[in-house]
Amino acid sequence: MKNRRKFLCLIVVITISAMVSKAQDWAQWRGENREGIVKATGLNLDWSEKKPQILWTYRQAGAGYSAPTIVRTTLYCQGASEGSDFAFALDTRTGKLKWHQVLGAEFIQDRGNGPRGSVTVDGDKVFLIRGGGQIHCLSAADGQILWTKDLIKDFGGKIMSEWGFSESPLIDGNLLICTPGGVGGTLIALDKNTGNLIWKSKEWTDDAGYSSPVVVEVEGVRQYIQQSSKGVAGVLAKDGKLLWRVEIDGYRGAVIATPVYFDHTVFVTSWSANCAAIRLTKMGEDFKSDIVYMNKNLINHHGGVVLVNGYIYGFADGLGWTCLNFKTGEVVWRHRVPNDIFKGAVIAVQDRLLLLDEKKGLLVVAAASPEGWKEYGRMDIPERSKVETMDNMVWAHPVIADGKLFLRDQDLLFCFNLAR
Repeated sequence: MKNRRKFLCLIVVITISAMVSKAQDWAQWRGENREGIVKATGLNLDWSEKKPQILWTYRQAGAGYSAPTIVRTTLYCQGASEGSDFAFALDTRTGKLKWHQVLGAEFIQDRGNGPRGSVTVDGDKVFLIRGGGQIHCLSAADGQILWTKDLIKDFGGKIMSEWGFSESPLIDGNLLICTPGGVGGTLIALDKNTGNLIWKSKEWTDDAGYSSPVVVEVEGVRQYIQQSSKGVAGVLAKDGKLLWRVEIDGYRGAVIATPVYFDHTVFVTSWSANCAAIRLTKMGEDFKSDIVYMNKNLINHHGGVVLVNGYIYGFADGLGWTCLNFKTGEVVWRHRVPNDIFKGAVIAVQDRLLLLDEKKGLLVVAAASPEGWKEYGRMDIPERSKVETMDNMVWAHPVIADGKLFLRDQDLLFCFNLAR
């Protein structure tokens, strides 16, 4: 009897573990900790023999580059159509609409209309930033607008160029962290329940870039790290005090990639500039920031990078898909074949990379390994959107949650089964 109980307990534990592994949420931009890392197991990551089966297609996502976020069986996203920006929620099991909420006038830009950033889900509320800089807090249950603020009108915000606010808001405890930029403070904290201002980073007043902040603890000090029009900085979580700041040569036009942090070191990269690793050391009440390396080995435009087992992976503009040694900044390998997979977004799943070609919507599974480029199959996007932009690129990042892969091309949102 005792052995039978042990056996039954083991079955329950295994079953629960399997359910958890496949049901991992993706509640904010780049998932848990904003690292671009999928922690679920038991997924089909070898497409050379079995490509993922498409489960459903949603065709009313509207214009925009907002990547979906998923909590349990609900997908949240943004779009624009018929002159209005909107938010919406879908049932991930069926692709059916749960709610649709109009937010205001459609953001218009030749690189593509509509929202850019992802929706952030926190309990019974969702938070988002539109291309024009409007911040909204909505009810997760039905999309009802709970409060609204404006990064420009309310906080004097200023972005580095004309392509629209692209940030995904960060929720940390009771705070909503976002980046209006400008002389009033690059970074601000709002009360997530009311939208009231808590603090501004008065000592840091660079214009905003297109990046999204991360929260880390360095030697017991909680801080928010964010890129700006001139470089990267960290501010104290409790009051926005500037802890450290590094200007990086060549930052201009579009600073997009999310900072990566590991073991006292911040890695940043930007289009037409340098990538850099910055070592943080606590010095009394402040921090010393030493540049470990700064080079052009992985200049990333907008697809972002991921850190896996001591190596950075991403697309280096003009050079190809790249594996970089995180500690030294040295190139381990590159992969670029003419007319093959072009630049785009990357996420990591266990020991694999999922790479998205921005031109074709082609998805490739490759090894996250310093041993060199190795493929595990590829899949074309089922169809391309007819929404026209200057570039016609697939810029929404892919997402994996609940054993499913989600891919967006403007008004088309696809869901695939990743079960083995």
